[in-house]
Amino acid sequence: MGIDVAKIWRVVISVVLFSMLLTLAVACSSGEESSDSKPFVVYSGRSESLIAPLIADFEEVTGQKVQVNYGSTSTLAATLLEEGDNTPADVYFAQDPGGLGAVDSMLTELPADILASVPDWAHDPENKWVGTSGRARVVVYNTDMLTEADLPDSIEDFANPEWKGRIGWAPTNGSLHAMITAMRQEWGEDRTRSWLEGIVANEPKIYAKNTPTVAAAGAGEIEVGFVNHYYLHRFIAEVGESFAARNYYTRAVDPGSLVLVAGVGLIEESDNKDLAKQFIKFLLSASGQQYFASQTYEFPLNDNAKPNNLLPALADITKPSIDLGDLIDLAGTQNLLREVGALP
Repeated sequence: MGIDVAKIWRVVISVVLFSMLLTLAVACSSGEESSDSKPFVVYSGRSESLIAPLIADFEEVTGQKVQVNYGSTSTLAATLLEEGDNTPADVYFAQDPGGLGAVDSMLTELPADILASVPDWAHDPENKWVGTSGRARVVVYNTDMLTEADLPDSIEDFANPEWKGRIGWAPTNGSLHAMITAMRQEWGEDRTRSWLEGIVANEPKIYAKNTPTVAAAGAGEIEVGFVNHYYLHRFIAEVGESFAARNYYTRAVDPGSLVLVAGVGLIEESDNKDLAKQFIKFLLSASGQQYFASQTYEFPLNDNAKPNNLLPALADITKPSIDLGDLIDLAGTQNLLREVGALP
């Protein structure tokens, strides 16, 4: 029986062509997946100096590169609203609940296992964002000029004329705005306006943000300042116990000792939802929470993390019962600050 060489060559050529076409198809498919694959993007209203090490830890643990766009919480909220469904962001990491509330229409409901990592008060009632760390409002005071016994029970009393020329604040600061929004919730518009008018009448020294306010208290430029609690501890860590300022958590149950949260939300239009959930779980894990406690001097919200022994227990702070999910009318607060002359 003779061998049909031509037939054999036709088979060989067919196999080779099929192999070439298969290789090309795989290459094209890989190229399409590569071009369609979208980076994991976090919009962060928390500063790079605070969270970059934590982002690096997540990248090392997961092998996943994170693209972080840093900016102020309010600016990033405005950016998200402008971008709408076309935003590249997967996660919004904000410094306060107001920033998260401003974009709640763009956030999706978080799973129960994520929400269960923190106390009920530390996440949105509609389950669209979750707190990552606690940040208490305090009065920082100069220890050469005052003792804690010299300070009034309530932040409301700093509007009294006896405090004229002795106060410092940062009227553009987002956390201050959140506190004043809480005042509006707790006290009402008229009482909050009266307090603000009293503070403005007391001619407070104005600072750009919390850090210079605390520095001014330590230097004796001011006697008291309205800030977040953790800035003082950074100064003490750098300068030592001789730094002449300390925190006062007001004794009255009012917004003066409000505990805010930094928090995260998952963007509804995200193409990386599984990775976004993994990222949020990492922030709320014992190791992530320990980072906030030890490195940024914030209150951990997960009971599996050990609180910083320099801080009081959260349960011991006389914080008001204010729903953080209601602190969304920052625009109304800013308008009020303009009306009383605190903002231009």
